[in-house]
Amino acid sequence: MICCVCCIDLYVDLLFYLYLSACLFICPADDCQALNFGHGSVVCVCNATYCDSVGRTGLPDPGQFLSYVSSKTGSRLVKSQGQFQKNSTGAALRITLNPSQKYQRIKGFGGAMTDAAAMNILSLSSGAQDQLLRQYFSPDGIEYRFVRVPMASCDFSTRLYTYADTPEDYDLQNFTLAEEDIHMKIPLLQRAQALSAQPLNLFASAWSAPAWLKTNGALIGKGSLKGKPGGKEHKTWAQYYIRFLEEYGKYNLSFWGLTSGNEPTAGEMTNYSFQALGFTPETQRDWIALDLGPGLHSSSFPQTRLMILDDNRPLLPHWAKVVLSDVQAARYVHGIGFHWYLNNIAPPGITLTTTHHLYPEYFLFATEACAGWSPLDRGVRLGSWDRAEDYAHDIIQDLNNFVTGWTDWNLTLNQDGGPNWVKNFVDSPIIVDSSKDVFYKQPTFYSMAHFSKFLWEGSQRVGVSFSQHTSLDISAYIRPDASAVLIILNRSEEEVQFEVWDQTLGFLPGSAPPHSILTLLWSRR
Repeated sequence: MICCVCCIDLYVDLLFYLYLSACLFICPADDCQALNFGHGSVVCVCNATYCDSVGRTGLPDPGQFLSYVSSKTGSRLVKSQGQFQKNSTGAALRITLNPSQKYQRIKGFGGAMTDAAAMNILSLSSGAQDQLLRQYFSPDGIEYRFVRVPMASCDFSTRLYTYADTPEDYDLQNFTLAEEDIHMKIPLLQRAQALSAQPLNLFASAWSAPAWLKTNGALIGKGSLKGKPGGKEHKTWAQYYIRFLEEYGKYNLSFWGLTSGNEPTAGEMTNYSFQALGFTPETQRDWIALDLGPGLHSSSFPQTRLMILDDNRPLLPHWAKVVLSDVQAARYVHGIGFHWYLNNIAPPGITLTTTHHLYPEYFLFATEACAGWSPLDRGVRLGSWDRAEDYAHDIIQDLNNFVTGWTDWNLTLNQDGGPNWVKNFVDSPIIVDSSKDVFYKQPTFYSMAHFSKFLWEGSQRVGVSFSQHTSLDISAYIRPDASAVLIILNRSEEEVQFEVWDQTLGFLPGSAPPHSILTLLWSRR
């Protein structure tokens, strides 16, 4: 029986390699090499020598538009070109672009270089590693601009550690980056930066302070900093952030921003299962006002952007009110980071738009999201289109409520959804199978691409109006080069015909296939 099973496994592997080899000879240059795992749609298979790519996107000629579509049926950023028309197409749904209605400017999109992500990338051959990094960061890929970097360990590590585990080291004389930083994350970040046409915006988040600084004496569970804001423990924890920035700077990696700490409410929960550090909005406010803010301001990194919260969206606007109503804390804060995990509890208008109107000078930024986190739908689902729609719906919803950027969680995971030391397995836009030296680009990868590839930094959201009610999710932008971008999500089973009215050009005839994401691009000059 064992031999039969082995033979079957070898046979499956042989078919897999024959499939890939055939594709290299008979498939067009940039096509997705589709593989169906039975989860609603397909993944695109990549290896050291081949991967589909959207390529570099130029503007069409005046009066023309470009269309990029991904769909449940297997389209992946399929490009086509069309012509504006002088007269209406007669479509029942007219989408009118209103460039005079101006909203927030976009900062960008990205993912996280966790220990797990780095381990998975490095489990591939050097050629496949390069291929994977190009997919995310190069001008031929989807051009991520942001990378979130955990400070020391999190659940997506294989062990628990911080950079200052020597007890009573209040001066941080023994502060040392880990092997995971020096041999994994830092080299990969350097390679990603080399591939990117623009400087990457790195931002750091800490999960836990060293155990000796905490009330519970452990990295996990319910615990906060000992003492009070302004005391030696709080000042040491602030200096820990600055030391992190200094050490990464030695490798020519500078940080665009920091968050005040990952999910501070987790550290207020009894028996919390992995790394956390508890703060209430009041203690976070006072720590920023007395310790972290002044520490950053007097350091070599006064321009580093500080985001508060870095926790679930329903905590807004209350958390922002507590921190930002205090002048001493607010002067050190630049933005508000949030996660997507409990979004269904409160609508974005109440959480995000209300916060924006209360504090318009502080940017809103989505700092973490992933699929497969719910106990009802746990782990990796290779080829899940539902998850791609969840991503696109959430991004459009956020952007339409004044959010300036959106950061995915792990850049890549293995087929189990890890490694994760506490077995908190989830999904990722890229899944690595190191045994075959391949990686799978999930539908969520292409969902991210419809935004990250086309919404340049500085793009401004503008108004859109509709001739009738529509189930489509729609968001519109004017880029710095004066071109227009319209992103449309159709989660229905029906094709939706529409036309876009741009008063400078006329009517754009369009169609959103069932279960599809569509990005339209045209020049308005």
